Amino acid sequence: MLVLAFDTATPAVTAALHDGQRVLAESTTIDARRHGELLVPTVETVLREAGAVLSDVTAVVAGSGPGPYTGLRVGLMTAQGLATTLGVPAYGICTLDAVAYGSGFTEPFLVATDARRKEVFWARYSDARTRLDGPFVDRPADVPVDGLPVAGAGAGLYPDLLGRSDAPPYPYAGFLAALAAERIAAGVELGPPRPIYLRRPDAVVPGAPKRVTA
Repeated sequence: MLVLAFDTATPAVTAALHDGQRVLAESTTIDARRHGELLVPTVETVLREAGAVLSDVTAVVAGSGPGPYTGLRVGLMTAQGLATTLGVPAYGICTLDAVAYGSGFTEPFLVATDARRKEVFWARYSDARTRLDGPFVDRPADVPVDGLPVAGAGAGLYPDLLGRSDAPPYPYAGFLAALAAERIAAGVELGPPRPIYLRRPDAVVPGAPKRVTA
């Protein structure tokens, strides 16, 4: 098994390789505006550091969001393209699940990531592997924290409303790859790399031009 995993649903452009036992290589750049430029070089970096080539990969996994439309589709389209080229399966895993897996929490908690527009994407978990509810998008003040710890960048952005946490803020690909490898080995059925959109994209098709009369 050699799982190539990456996520572009947050400002972290992150990729990793996992051999079913451990993370062989991982690379992350925090840049919310350059997902399309950074993802392929990041994949090339982890392959080189792991001493592997693309044809060694047996599965491709992408974070499926929720996240901003433009960044999210970079990862999902890349996953589909690579999997088709290599003739291997492509899977999608909720980005919030990767944050949860890396949190280390063993009791109930929330994950919250930046949704922009002064909102957060969030979900509730019973432990690092089990999502109970969500994902949703809400204003931070409307998230039912109920005293639970909160992992993810949302906690850092809105500490007065969501509390503070020492858990990693982003869905680092090492966590995503490890979670995917664990589920594949256990025979858990993984879904395809399809986006989780919780609201309409910011970009819209321009309307018809106004008629100008003499």
